Amino acid sequence: MTKLLNKKYLFWGGIFLVIALFVLICCLANRGVRKEKACLTSYSLDLSYDDSSHELFGNERVVYFNNSDNMFSVLYFHLYPNAFREDAANKVVSANHVGEAYPNGYSYGSIEISGVTGENGKLMNYEICGEDKNILAVELPTGLYPEESVFLNINFKTSLANINHRLGYGENTINFGNFYPIACVYESGIGFSQNLYHSNGDPFYSDCANYQVSITYKSNFEIASTGEKIAEKKENGFVTSSYKAAKVRDFCFVLSCQFQKVCKLYNDIEINYYGYNGDKNLEESLTACIDAVQTFEEMFGDYPYPQLSIVKSNFVYGGMEYPNIVLISDSITAQNDINYVIVHEIAHQWWYGMVGNDEYNHAWLDEGLAEYSTLLFYRKNPQYGEDFDALINGAVENYKLFERVYIKVNGSVDGRMERPLCDFQTEPEYVQCVYTKGVIMFNSLRELVGDKKFMATLKDYFEKFQFQNAAPENIIARFVSGCGRMAEEFFDSWLNGEVVIK
Repeated sequence: MTKLLNKKYLFWGGIFLVIALFVLICCLANRGVRKEKACLTSYSLDLSYDDSSHELFGNERVVYFNNSDNMFSVLYFHLYPNAFREDAANKVVSANHVGEAYPNGYSYGSIEISGVTGENGKLMNYEICGEDKNILAVELPTGLYPEESVFLNINFKTSLANINHRLGYGENTINFGNFYPIACVYESGIGFSQNLYHSNGDPFYSDCANYQVSITYKSNFEIASTGEKIAEKKENGFVTSSYKAAKVRDFCFVLSCQFQKVCKLYNDIEINYYGYNGDKNLEESLTACIDAVQTFEEMFGDYPYPQLSIVKSNFVYGGMEYPNIVLISDSITAQNDINYVIVHEIAHQWWYGMVGNDEYNHAWLDEGLAEYSTLLFYRKNPQYGEDFDALINGAVENYKLFERVYIKVNGSVDGRMERPLCDFQTEPEYVQCVYTKGVIMFNSLRELVGDKKFMATLKDYFEKFQFQNAAPENIIARFVSGCGRMAEEFFDSWLNGEVVIK
């Protein structure tokens, strides 16, 4: 009897233990999911655009999460629109592009902060600071400790310049890139990143966040935007479009009276191409968009968002990437060139959008990789008529020509890839060291370690750092892990400019 009772108690005790462990595991798993969601900062933006004054009025509600190991008493936000002021320290375009950027003469814009409040509408002290009025500093009423959050309500007005740029109004489109206060990234041991705007490259750096955005504009406009449209209301000649976007690094939208859209569903992703009325090659451009998404999903990993929009726009450079939306310059007319820019900018959805990085200090990490990914696209899609080997050889010859010219003019050339944007003396130096040399470096590495290891390592890098910010040491570590210790010396020699390209 005793033995039977012991067995009975042991049996039921075991059952209860298994159930308890299962419940505990579920609770921990759910807690992990909740924490993952909670660790993302969230932005709620209510926006209204006045087409007559070219002003965007905004109310921004931020729930900022402290994911660091430090206590914060002040939070910092980038004010990128202030780079468009007349007295800004740095020009937003280089001297080579002034005529294209300002077809109607110089024009200026800015952002004004009219108030910051906290919980229950309490006024918060703030200051416009930074090296060039480029930072909003908000003093917190109490210390913000790790794993805590704080609510801020920011009222702002962004005035647009008449400029063909990321932010500004042109003849055909009104572009809203980097238009609102966005939290500066905090790096342990370094602090909050507060780099200035620069005409070289894309001087941006931000964390992934969740967005809820409503935009009111005149009904004669069409809109293309980051995120998934969840509602639309038309009233008294105005439209209010509402969007949600989860785990995106930024938010961008474009307005135009000229848009003509074509759309196709690919693997439950709504892929949109916005051209202008009368454009003849809309379907061809859309096909390039779909082929790019399909190719990069196979190469690197899944595109996790419900939509992607590729938007023709008034833009001084070739193209510009934002989460779920990219801008393609309407100054590009040849279809093969349009396709190239489409592919490059869609590659940025993986390298910058999902795997982020400090574009100011490590531009090669996203631009070099996106450019090389573009060439890999052509290697896999011969129907576009671009020969991969010819593109690589062209990059080598272009870089060698750049070096010869610079040595002849300046007596020497700085071939370092790893340096901040402000250290590139000219735009050609930036382009050659970041894009062209980036292509040559990644192709040399692929040839050295073999195609299989190279592609497997890029997939591993994408998987490990999706929705995070990566640093040079992260991609180097992945290649060391996947390809051996030689990868560290390989990157060091290329990034420091020691490699001689023959």
